[in-house]
Amino acid sequence: MGSGWNEENYELGGALCFTPEGRKIIAHGASRRDQLLLRIGAAKTEAGRAFGFVKIQLPDARQPVTRESFQFRVDRAKLKEAELRHGHYLLRSNLTGGNPSVLWSRYVQLAQIESVFRSLKSQLGLWPIRHQLEPRADAHILVAFLAYCLQVTLKNRLMMHAPGLTPSAVMDALATMQMIDVHIPTVDGRWLILPRYAQPEAEARLVLGKLKLTLPAQPPPRITADPALGAAAAAGR
Repeated sequence: MGSGWNEENYELGGALCFTPEGRKIIAHGASRRDQLLLRIGAAKTEAGRAFGFVKIQLPDARQPVTRESFQFRVDRAKLKEAELRHGHYLLRSNLTGGNPSVLWSRYVQLAQIESVFRSLKSQLGLWPIRHQLEPRADAHILVAFLAYCLQVTLKNRLMMHAPGLTPSAVMDALATMQMIDVHIPTVDGRWLILPRYAQPEAEARLVLGKLKLTLPAQPPPRITADPALGAAAAAGR
């Protein structure tokens, strides 16, 4: 608009303006149809995938927005089809000659192996590993396979004794237990080494009780006269 115009308020379908003489007029901007499309777009973003279950009839470009020109309804056939598929997996494969149950079990095992690789990178703290040589890549796969075996063993034991626990929860509870070596110098220049594990806290004791696991006795002490070991122990004090 030209100079001398003062826009005061914006309403649906227009803006309330004043002329230099103080007269009110309505300056029409975006049409009601354009505003309707904007609101439908915002509703589509908020609804996500559920927006596809609604059929909408929009007015034409030069048609006014009325109850007859703008209508919407639920696509019940599409909604019913989605309810039938809800909670089901559709697995596509080129292995058409095998047993479907065997194919599904292999797919589940693949998902479990991928989960173990994630555990290897995060929970076991072995990430990142950047491979430069083929033997190192083979070693990575071997460690991942061993981690998978341990996780499956723990998962099966949990299913028998504590179905509500997961391997990740057990590892978090037992992470507070650490193994340490206590180095004590003797009067004759040797070192007394006491291997000790930390006493389990209340949560760790509960997990061990559910799994019916008993901690072994503390390892026996040993004495060494190794000067390198004594120097390392003295440096760590």
